[in-house]
Amino acid sequence: MSVSAPDWLTALAARTDIADHEWFSSFAPPEGHERRSAVLMLFGPDPRGGEDVVLTERAHTLRSHPGQVSFPGGRVDPDDDGSVGAALREAEEEVGLDPAGVQVLATFPELFLTPSQNAVTPVLAWWPRPVPVGVVDRGEVERVLRVPVTDLLDPANRFTTVLGPYRGPGFEVHGLFVWGFTAMLLSSLFDLGGMTQPWDTTVERALPERVLSPWMRESSG
Repeated sequence: MSVSAPDWLTALAARTDIADHEWFSSFAPPEGHERRSAVLMLFGPDPRGGEDVVLTERAHTLRSHPGQVSFPGGRVDPDDDGSVGAALREAEEEVGLDPAGVQVLATFPELFLTPSQNAVTPVLAWWPRPVPVGVVDRGEVERVLRVPVTDLLDPANRFTTVLGPYRGPGFEVHGLFVWGFTAMLLSSLFDLGGMTQPWDTTVERALPERVLSPWMRESSG
């Protein structure tokens, strides 16, 4: 059965002030930057009620960001139909998603990631009739999960992630430690969508060993 997008998502997609949000304005790409990527923030109906979102966990054998939780996505290639085309293509390659079943709701302002020197476009989408997805290449992706939004919003699952001087929002749900870009993007979406429940920002947690890259071990040491 096809399910329509919830009001909070459609209202979020219609907002014209996303660029004014503190995080989006703080991480706007430098003028003239050309290296671009896109991620697909794919929400769908949770069988238990409410909504869920597709997240991936990178393979733990990777040298860079092992175990990192992210949205499906990657580099915008010349043959892609812009950021939307790249996000859908990458999702198909990473989790086996059929792009034909996705309703793209909005594209958000680009965010600049200094470590990778990428300007990333978040693509907001709705999945009215979800079908099974999973790992396509285990050398790249360890797990693919549809995580209930209610679990991400639960204050008991939220905290401040700490890595050296870095402080940012974090989530731990279904064995996933979500931090960095993905956690900040989720946190901003929930804030802008009026979904955030009050949570204790003074609770701090260091990154677990399983998600540390070599340079992170040096920074946290």
